[in-house]
Parts: sequence; C-alpha cells; structure tokens
Amino acid sequence: MAELYDQSRNDALQRLNQTLLQIDPYILPPYPNLSIVAGPLDPPLLQLTLSQLLRKQVDCYPENEAVVIPWTGARWTYQQLWDESSLLARALLKEGVRPRDRIGIMSGNCEKYIALFFACARVGGICVTLNNTYTATEMEYALKHTKCRVLFTTPTIARFDNGPLLHKLSQPDVASTLPDLKTVCLIRGQHDSFISYSSLIEEAQYIPEHILDIFDGIISPYDVANLQFTSGSTGNPKAAMLTHHNLINNSRFIGDRMDLTPNDILCCPPPLFHCFGLTLGLLACLTHGAKIVFPAESFDPVACMRAIDAERCTALHGVPAMMESIMDVPRPEGWTSDLRTGIVAGSPVPKWLMERMVNELNMSDFTSSYGLTEASPTVFNAHTNDSLHARLTTVGTVLPHARVKIVDHQDRIVPIGVRGELCVAGYQVCRGYWENAEKTAELIVRDEYGEPWLHTGDEAVLDVDGYCTITGRFKDIIIRGGENIYPLEIEERLVAHPSITRAIVVGVSHPRYVEVPAAFLLHEPNTDKPDLAEVQAWVRKVLGRHKAPVHIFWLGEDCGAEVPLTGSGKIKKFVLRDVAEGLLKGR
Repeated sequence: MAELYDQSRNDALQRLNQTLLQIDPYILPPYPNLSIVAGPLDPPLLQLTLSQLLRKQVDCYPENEAVVIPWTGARWTYQQLWDESSLLARALLKEGVRPRDRIGIMSGNCEKYIALFFACARVGGICVTLNNTYTATEMEYALKHTKCRVLFTTPTIARFDNGPLLHKLSQPDVASTLPDLKTVCLIRGQHDSFISYSSLIEEAQYIPEHILDIFDGIISPYDVANLQFTSGSTGNPKAAMLTHHNLINNSRFIGDRMDLTPNDILCCPPPLFHCFGLTLGLLACLTHGAKIVFPAESFDPVACMRAIDAERCTALHGVPAMMESIMDVPRPEGWTSDLRTGIVAGSPVPKWLMERMVNELNMSDFTSSYGLTEASPTVFNAHTNDSLHARLTTVGTVLPHARVKIVDHQDRIVPIGVRGELCVAGYQVCRGYWENAEKTAELIVRDEYGEPWLHTGDEAVLDVDGYCTITGRFKDIIIRGGENIYPLEIEERLVAHPSITRAIVVGVSHPRYVEVPAAFLLHEPNTDKPDLAEVQAWVRKVLGRHKAPVHIFWLGEDCGAEVPLTGSGKIKKFVLRDVAEGLLKGR
C-alpha cells in the first residue's frame, strides 16, 4: 500500500510540475525530488546570423588575431577572416549558389575551411561538414542525400589519400549519380576535372561587393546554417539541421562557462567537421573575441604540444584519447604552461586523466561537458569555479535557456538520484534530420502539453544541486575516442562477406579510445574462414577505418554458438559485451 501511495504521489507531483512548466517553461520545479531542471534566463539569447556575429566581432576586434593555422602558416585577424569569407561568398554566388543550397566540405582543419563556413552563412547557404574518414561510397551517399551543389575537398587529408573519391567524382557519368553536384573545388592541389580554390576566388570579381548586403535582409537566425552528420543506427548516417540561432547561442554559453575573453588562445585539435571543433572550438572563441589555433590538418599530438608552447595557449580542447596522447609527448625545452582551461568531452573521462591535466598541463580551470550533435551540441557544462570534485565526477549543470528531464521507459519523470533517459528541450534542439521525417519523429517527441523534447538515448542521473552524471546509454552506440559508431552498419557490411552468415557488433573497453568495436561472427560452412586482418580490410572497403572491428570472436568456437536473447527475441548485447570482455582477459 505504501508503494502504491508513493507512486501515486510521484505521478501527481509530476503532473503538477509539468503543468507549471507549461505555464512558464523556465521555472525550476517546485518539488526538488523530480529530475527536471531549467537553466538560467541570463544572459538573454542573441538574435543574430553567423554573418552578423562575425561583422560585430570585426567591428570590436578588427586587428586581433582570430585564426592561427601553424601547418599552413596562416595568421588571420578578424578583419582578414571577414575579407576572405566575403570574397568566397561572392565566388559562391558566381557559381550559382543561392539561399538554402548545400555546400559540402571534406577537408582537414585549415583557414579556408573556416572562410567557407562563414561564406556559406553570408549568402544563406547551408554548410555540410563531412567526416574526413568517409570512404568514396559514404561520401557519395552524403552528397546525394543532401543534394550538395558545391563540394570543397583536397587530394589528401593528412596522411590519408582522397584519390578514390576524386576518381569517382571525375568520371563522365557522375552527373547521373550526383545530379545536383555542379562544382568541385580543390582547396589545395590541382586536378584537370576540378576548379582550384585560387581560380574560384578570382570569380569574386564578377559579383559586386554590395550584392552581399542584400542577404542581410533575407537570412534569418532561425534558418538552417549547418548540416552535421551523425552515424545512423539503421545503416545510413543522418544529417542534423542546425540553425544560426542554435550554433551562436550554444557556443556563446560554452565560452561563458570557460570564462573566455579576447585575451584567450584556444588550441583545438578536434576536427572542424565535428561539433567539438566547430562549435565548442571555433564559434566559442569567435563569440568571445578570442583566438583559436588549429595545430595540424588532423590530430597530431606533437603538433599540439608545439602549438601550445609556441602560441602560449591558455585553453585546450580534446577527447580523452587526444588529451592522453598530448600529455605523453615530451615537453619542449624550457616548457612552461600558460594553459588554464578547456573542455575534455566526447566520451567518458576517467578521473586519473583529469588529474593529469591539472597536474601536468596546469589546466586547473578545466571544465567537463556533455552534449550531442542534435542539441547544437552542449547541454551540460561545468563552471571553472565548480569544485574539483564536481568537475571530476559530473558534467556540470544545464546551460542557460535549456531544459532537461530524466524519464523512465514510460516517459515518466524519475525522482532525483534515479537513473533514466536524458531528454532536452529549448532553443538548442536541432530542427530535425534533413529529409528524414521518420527519424526526426523518433528523436523529437512532444509531451502531452505539446512541448518538444529531444530524446538523447543516454542514461543519466541528476543530483539535488542540478549536477548531471552520465551513467550509460539507452542505445547501443559505441563511442571510440569521441566518435560515435553505430553497430548496425558494421554488421550489415560483415554479413556481406561470403564467409560470414551472422555478425553482432558490440563495444569493448580500450585503454586509449575508451571503447572500440568487437564482432561476434558465425562462419559460413565450406568456406575459408577469414582472419582479423581480412575482416578489417573487408569493412574498410566501404566504411571508415575506425569502424573496423578491433577484435573478432567466432560463435561456436571462441564462445558458445547460442546468442543470448530477450523474451521478445532481441539480442542481449550487454551479455555479449561481458562475454567479449571475459574472452579478452583470457587472451
């Protein structure tokens, strides 16, 4: 009877709390035992486009350095960034780009990437930031799905050859597979089939500069500015639609939590195609008049250490694997650290790693963080003045103007201290997935009052002070060094192998990447059984190199032939995860 009373009381409190939130969605719940919380209302949300934001910062800090790229030698002030992006915007107009057209980029971190991002925003285009690890097959899907009109890329990205993609794009029949793609521009290098960046820039002369002013009255802060791909649990990646409003306000609040000022210099090894590099890095700096340093084309720990030292960086971003690699690099002669803050996020962060950051890099004001691409991305972030314990054990408190709740499988808000699925509402929720209404409806669900909530699929718990701890996932995604990997696309590729009849992919622990893919495989009788190297090569022919299984286990040989199932016939992946961990300990 007592249990029924408690449940009835909790249900009543939940209904009252939700009613009050509907009347004023920003108030804190009157009953602190429920896991629902709203961020502060100050500062107010900015109503700007990305172009207007950059113009505003140019007016404030014209001669301050905005972007430093040691590997190319570029050192651009805010004024120079504005000038280059304006030239590129005019060139895009000459190429026929119009508002809402999609412009793709697959490139390493460089100044031209940044110029393109703002050039797209200037003319109302949508910048499609493409993963550098995509194979030619994955790129073809992304370009076709988003109907990109223009693609910017390079012959190589760091040590990786982009030749297969360029070969595919140079074929005479490319128009039949990618009918919307009209221009391919090489940021570096030359190719007979494509226009070079320098030649494209020359086209700006044919478009008067004042034409760009027309777009200020056309583009809204609520227009989509960026498509960021997330791995697809149904095989194909999905493109989250992020608006100017999403990106500007989220990045501003991120910078606020780090106490960024125009005197700060951020070393940012995460890639620009990822929300970590683009929003937590570039835009967080830009909203605060700070300087950002991208030390290398792709992650290079030696280049990071060199940049931290040479540029006297005060902040450092990275996923845990990056941070560990950087700290393992020998210090330059005469090393002294000016670092004070930064964000480590992207996958669970071990306490010992955070302690190393404080002790070895002097990052006493580091902040922990949690987010996802679909939330623009940050939902929770610690303050620099939060206790060390809070920053070591939680992801901080909710950002301004955001609302979060933790629910059970019946979508009921759970009491404080109880685990459940984390859901997010507010300005930062994306507009959904590009041309994918079905998956959008699964992602963003309206409650009984019509309030749209983004269901993260992550398991979390709130304490009485509003601090959040991420405790697991409702979904089966594998987070390898901050990159999300969905098992299904790997499984589909594996079973296409003539010697494999069944494949089940799970995440297993890894000392550097936290989690890596492992595969349970069933061998097709009367065929040659492939070894690990062959399986990895098979996967990498179609999928990114990071998606290849690091370990394989043969069902009926390395372990039992029976796959553990739930009563409804679903695979118990958590059981297989434990089996894999046990097998690895015995190897």
